[in-house]
Amino acid sequence: MGVTGPIRVVVAKPGLDGHDRGAKVIARALRDAGMEVIYTGLHQTPEQIVDTAIQEDADAIGLSILSGAHNTLFAKVIELLKERDAEDIKVFGGGIIPDADIPPLKEKGVAEIFTPGATTASIVDWVNANVRVSAEA
Repeated sequence: MGVTGPIRVVVAKPGLDGHDRGAKVIARALRDAGMEVIYTGLHQTPEQIVDTAIQEDADAIGLSILSGAHNTLFAKVIELLKERDAEDIKVFGGGIIPDADIPPLKEKGVAEIFTPGATTASIVDWVNANVRVSAEA
């Protein structure tokens, strides 16, 4: 039973960060690449993000975090996906994330981190190459 249709991605801004230009640019790039994108808006809790991803039958969640709370917020989203038996939803993200924090985030289950300077094309290419891979295998 294969998955059909476009890749569905929830793009979210968790926490108190009020800067969403980058998230909107990524959402548009993913949409322009043929994906279905659900942008949740600013100030979302991890619970709201996971609820949206499950309700929308998303394949991935893209988190944009500039507030410095990336370790806490990524971990909480991953934890909630596990609790809801939705670990098949891949989590990726970007923002102002120090290089030293990336390996521990990946160990917790974050599939990929994009730092400032990442191109929209590289993000679209990564999503196309890595989301739904196990479902199609």
